[in-house]
Amino acid sequence: MGPVSSFAFVLVFAAAITHAAWNVIAHGSSRSGVPFLWAGSLCSTVIWAAAVPVTGGIGTTDVGGFLAGIGVSALIHVGYMLVLQRGYTSGDLSTVYATARGVGPLLSVVVAIAVLGERPSPLSLVGIALIIAGVVGAGLIGRRGRGTTGKRVDPALVFGVLTGVAIAAYTLWDTAAVRTWGISPVAFMVGCTFLETLLFTAILGRCLPSVVPVVREQWRTLVAFGILSPLAYILVLTAVAIAPLALVAPLREVSVVIVSLYGVVVLRESSPALRLGVSVVVVGGIALIAS
Repeated sequence: MGPVSSFAFVLVFAAAITHAAWNVIAHGSSRSGVPFLWAGSLCSTVIWAAAVPVTGGIGTTDVGGFLAGIGVSALIHVGYMLVLQRGYTSGDLSTVYATARGVGPLLSVVVAIAVLGERPSPLSLVGIALIIAGVVGAGLIGRRGRGTTGKRVDPALVFGVLTGVAIAAYTLWDTAAVRTWGISPVAFMVGCTFLETLLFTAILGRCLPSVVPVVREQWRTLVAFGILSPLAYILVLTAVAIAPLALVAPLREVSVVIVSLYGVVVLRESSPALRLGVSVVVVGGIALIAS
């Protein structure tokens, strides 16, 4: 692996750890609904706006491109947040998270190869396949025994798949925006979270005052969310500017290993041996990509 690829690998690995951390936080706050998402977006904007001037500004003179990039991305991210949070209220953290993280990179890799013309090496393709198989396997664990509710399909899986589609959509769009218009990742993320705050304000409407008790009770969680959630994606956007999307998208899924371990050790979720087993498969895929 060359110097640029090694640096991208470090960026993506750091993003995975950060992403796992904020998803654990989001899972714990999932029942707070849109008020938490509104407050989280506002915190993200305020915290990271200060970093824009020292990270190259918006990074481009094409203001129209910048506005188009953050506008479309904000719409996709709002949809992503809504279905992710709904999934976390419907089932196990590991099931929703792993399903989403399997579907997302699968679609991203397919489009990166078919549309963007990227050509990963045969060994990397094997690694990509192992990572996706592992995270999908993690998402399927624990499905047995849910039939007693009378539902044919586990709602956690449904929202996991929808979240995965949203992940692929914003990953592909954001990668194209950053590469095409040369937008600074920090400015891009701040622009998105600012617009997300406006969109969540419209969704809440007259219920906007409901954010007050959420902020009062969960301000520590919101500050952590406001730091970690944008940081995870800023690292990814920086990585896709210097490395193929087909490799970056699945490498992010080392976060599934971390979340699975959290689900087993802390939340005492079912089938710990199977969850750890599929995590090993993911690690094996990462090792192949990194070799």
